Amino acid sequence: MSSALTDLFPLPIVQAPMAGGVSVPQLAAAVCEAGGLGFLAAGYKTADGMYQEIKQIRSLTTRPFGVNVFMPQPEYADPAAVDVYAHQLAGEATWYEAELGDPDSGRDDGFEAKLVVLRDNPVPVVSFHFGVPSREVVDALHRVGTFVLAAATTPDEARAVERAGADGVIAQGVEAGGHQGTHRDIPETDGSGIGLLSLIAQVREAVSIPIVAAGGIMRGGQIAGVLAAGASAAQLGTAFLATHESGANALHKQALTNPLFVRTELTRAFSGRPARGLVNRFLREHGPYAPAAYPEIHHLTAPLRKAAAKAGDAQGMALWAGQGHRLARELPAGQLVEVLAGELAAARASLTSGGAL
Repeated sequence: MSSALTDLFPLPIVQAPMAGGVSVPQLAAAVCEAGGLGFLAAGYKTADGMYQEIKQIRSLTTRPFGVNVFMPQPEYADPAAVDVYAHQLAGEATWYEAELGDPDSGRDDGFEAKLVVLRDNPVPVVSFHFGVPSREVVDALHRVGTFVLAAATTPDEARAVERAGADGVIAQGVEAGGHQGTHRDIPETDGSGIGLLSLIAQVREAVSIPIVAAGGIMRGGQIAGVLAAGASAAQLGTAFLATHESGANALHKQALTNPLFVRTELTRAFSGRPARGLVNRFLREHGPYAPAAYPEIHHLTAPLRKAAAKAGDAQGMALWAGQGHRLARELPAGQLVEVLAGELAAARASLTSGGAL
């Protein structure tokens, strides 16, 4: 990675932006203070809500941080399929005594308004999910001194990120928790995601810009592995989800290591877009029938997810988690960064001496 960007954070550890209230300013600031790069998640927030969190993190740390923005989504959902799914969820609404949400609550996540805030109040790093911003957007952020990253799940997507002028690509393997950052949601490709190590190798040959590796990383030895494979830094989400500062619901944190939840699966059940979560009742019952309709399904199920959390029912919540979730450690975020850095140093020393990771 260009030295100008890596100079922002001494350790090659990036805290993934987790939307929905997980990546709160306290979490991002703690990671920054420990030497990593903390991220705020602007997804599902208003532009003003994002701005207020930027002001808050600046009151907590003077170190560089990042903000993640969702790209607007094209209109390709079949309204009839959304209606059918809404009928299938009627029993859930009755059970939780909640109304289904309005699927037509907006598609752009306040994208343009957020760009205005980020141009008028520049932050060190901005990353994009669900697509690639235009060259004009990237250039505008560069003019105010912001480094730009964007997620990619295939070599072709990585090439699109490079063509847009981004400073680096976040190579997201299929192991990653939460939403896959695919640029186009194509149902025919469901289940065909690329594993992280293979993806790093392919992206490294496809583009010349630096790579941030994401997907299932929970230990410092894994960070050493992706760095050896060609990445410049590692991005961890699920590992930070269980930390003390994380804004995740307590039930969500507990579920990561709860023996009731033994595996993860990619599903459209909660949002209409492929996302990896712990397999629970809602995912099992509705995943096979959920249409490709994001963000319509996200809006539709939002009240159900909130009602399930309020009722203390983890079986009705979206328990986003990567494949390494059983390795989660309930630590303060700063301490977790320190532990990961120690594990990384030990792994590098082992490699140097000819040992195993």
